[in-house]
Amino acid sequence: MVRIEKVYSNSLASEKGIKEGDILISINDNEIRDVIDYRFYLADNTLSIKVERVGNELSFIIEKDEYDDIGLDFETPLMDKKQRCQNKCIFCFIDQLPNGLRETLYFKDDDSRLSFLHGNYVTLTNLDRKDVDRIIKMHISPINVSIHTTNPELRCKMMHNKRAGEVLSYLEEFANAGIEICGQIVLCRDINDGKELEKSLNDLSRLYPRLRSVCVVPSGLTAYREGLYPLKAFDKESSIEVIKTVEAINKLYAKKFGKNLFFCSDEFYLMAEKSLPSDEYYEDYSQLENGVGMLRSFECELDAFLKSLSKDEKAIKRHISIATGVSAYEFIKDMVKRIQKKCKGIECEVYKIENEFFGKTITVSGLVTGKDLKKQLEAKELGDELLISRNMLRAEGDLFLCGTSLDELIEHLKVKVTPIECDGASFVMGVLGVKEE
Repeated sequence: MVRIEKVYSNSLASEKGIKEGDILISINDNEIRDVIDYRFYLADNTLSIKVERVGNELSFIIEKDEYDDIGLDFETPLMDKKQRCQNKCIFCFIDQLPNGLRETLYFKDDDSRLSFLHGNYVTLTNLDRKDVDRIIKMHISPINVSIHTTNPELRCKMMHNKRAGEVLSYLEEFANAGIEICGQIVLCRDINDGKELEKSLNDLSRLYPRLRSVCVVPSGLTAYREGLYPLKAFDKESSIEVIKTVEAINKLYAKKFGKNLFFCSDEFYLMAEKSLPSDEYYEDYSQLENGVGMLRSFECELDAFLKSLSKDEKAIKRHISIATGVSAYEFIKDMVKRIQKKCKGIECEVYKIENEFFGKTITVSGLVTGKDLKKQLEAKELGDELLISRNMLRAEGDLFLCGTSLDELIEHLKVKVTPIECDGASFVMGVLGVKEE
């Protein structure tokens, strides 16, 4: 049962007499626990809605087209609280955050509903039999799962949760029910790599064709690991071994199934100092949000956009700067050079920002903070505008992870700072100062 926060005027619910403050009990005799129940049962053409009002139960019949909304809103998008993660993973990034950040950054969610609604990855340890049955009944697909290993004992050890091994059986249940699965393996050096990684990928291949893809990403290690499980960072040699393992197994199953299933994140290729796979290798870029193929996609988009530039755009004159993380520095420099070959009037300096806030082992641009930007750029020549990656800021676009605001950075550096989206076309437009139509 969930409380109705708002009933929109002139809506179907309003016309029938449903009011703000009513408690939604059921739709067509199906209990409503959250947004998944609500949206699933709302699809029927005839709705029998039961609510509780001041201790009394009331019923309403609404006739509607299949995809019509009835005009109700609730306290939260999920209609209840997020499910908190019950694991204590040895690689958990949140456990490695320094004190004093925004409170919301310390919340660990592990919510299967967010997997369906927003693409979040879940461990399955929060699911009980009722949850699994609901996912199957409603065919909630795809489901994104943080797998890490298919070795039950090792998974329990890595996640410090006694259910971590047994819930792996849900993967086969989902696959048998026709639910697509996207997998993620956070790799910890000398723990779930090597032979364990081979076993995991071979085991997961049995879920095909419901297995859409699996990404392998390195664990991120900050400078705040005192008292935590001792983990070693991947280096060039160990990254090369990971790539060899993943690419060899992927090649085996690509030949068998006719598609690529297993991918390393771009970060492994950068650490290994190896060229990224081709655009064709990434196929539909199903793991783009995990940093898999992001740079190759970026490059292809940039090259395609450069071909479409007008004569006037090629003649633009600008003096700007770009700040990026350590791992993407050489790549961004190369992309700027490609633009400058087409646009001779572009002067651009690319600055490498070392992550002093989280520790220098953190090299990705998305974790660059405002404090490091302020400190490392204050004496630099920034031109008329500084470009930064949009993913350095929270969703609202106003704050860095350290709590520094975009306005504070602008005031400190005395230059216009423009966040740009992480795609090749947006990058070119940002460099040229062209607004997207």
